Amino acid sequence: MRKNVCNGALFLIVLLGACGKQEPPPPPKPAVAVAFPLQRTITDWDDYVGRFEAVQDVQIVPRVSGTIQRVLFREGLEVRQGQTLFVIDQAPYQAALAQARAEVARGEAVLANSQSELARAKALLAGHAISTEEYESKLATLRSATAALAGARAQAQARALDLGYTVVRAPITGRVSDKKVAVGDYVSAGQTLLTRVVSVNPIWFSFDGAESFYLKYIRQAQQGQRESSRYAPNPVDIQLADETGYRWHGRMVFVDNAIDPQSGTIRAHAEVPNPDGFLVPGMFGRARLLGSGSYRAVLIPDEAVLTDQTRKTVFVVGADGKAASRNVETGPLVEGLRVVKSGIGVKDRVVMDGLTQLQPGTPVNARLTKLTPRAANTAPASTPLKTPAPAEATTR
Repeated sequence: MRKNVCNGALFLIVLLGACGKQEPPPPPKPAVAVAFPLQRTITDWDDYVGRFEAVQDVQIVPRVSGTIQRVLFREGLEVRQGQTLFVIDQAPYQAALAQARAEVARGEAVLANSQSELARAKALLAGHAISTEEYESKLATLRSATAALAGARAQAQARALDLGYTVVRAPITGRVSDKKVAVGDYVSAGQTLLTRVVSVNPIWFSFDGAESFYLKYIRQAQQGQRESSRYAPNPVDIQLADETGYRWHGRMVFVDNAIDPQSGTIRAHAEVPNPDGFLVPGMFGRARLLGSGSYRAVLIPDEAVLTDQTRKTVFVVGADGKAASRNVETGPLVEGLRVVKSGIGVKDRVVMDGLTQLQPGTPVNARLTKLTPRAANTAPASTPLKTPAPAEATTR
């Protein structure tokens, strides 16, 4: 009997404990900061690596052989077109020219004599004092003398050219290299390298572009978004190895006619003003080339974008106070913020922080903040040629 009483009392205690137990309160809603994206008109720029090269690069070799008598330039400095650089021993060429001129004088004398004889023969022929054959012989002599004089004059002109070639002049205006020969050295026509002259202003920036970029540009040209750099002087901005900004500005002037099958790239270069000669051939640089027409897009911080392999997403807070995931297409950094080309709009409240605690449909306590640029707008002021009007970014 006592055992039954004890069991009943224990059951009553358990029952009373169960009746007094309450459900735990739900977890608090995550607190997140949200902001409306900034809207901008964007132009994409593609990055390249390349080097500067001279528009004109001349290897100077002599046109005549001889001994170097004088060197008349300072190595490494600018020279003007036509400036004397070297003088080759002129004595042999002066003698050759004098001999050629003597041959011209002899030819002129022979011609004058032939003309006189022909004139007398013509008068005698009229009086039937000589035969026609004799007259024709005098005429042939005159023609031979005329041809000989023309040959002598041509030889004299060639010898004069040779004498002129003993003075080696700069063929272009530019910066000269060091001399490869010294006074007293014998140089051979068309063989011995004397020095090198490269043009300075303007200068080319040469680079190789990937086939994928080339295809993109062709498609954009077909759609009227951006003209091909083969035909249009699209802007290029360049940054040197020790610079943080793009202070050098040029225009595209050349795109090659074929893609290299070994590297899958195509050669191109831009022309860059270089009035003070600061840029030199061989110098390394990073360039950005106009890569699209202008379009309307929004900007958000990089940390608001989640990356899952190739997919990029952001969280937005809807009118129901719940988080929703959006797939987005991103672009370059502008004003320190990431460009979003599609997936969200200017009226979406984008989650700025606390992304790791969110799942689609999660209720949140959203605190609205104001988004501001994080850096100055360093985008070039130049605009693409024949660019269509900007289109609004899609919201889905």
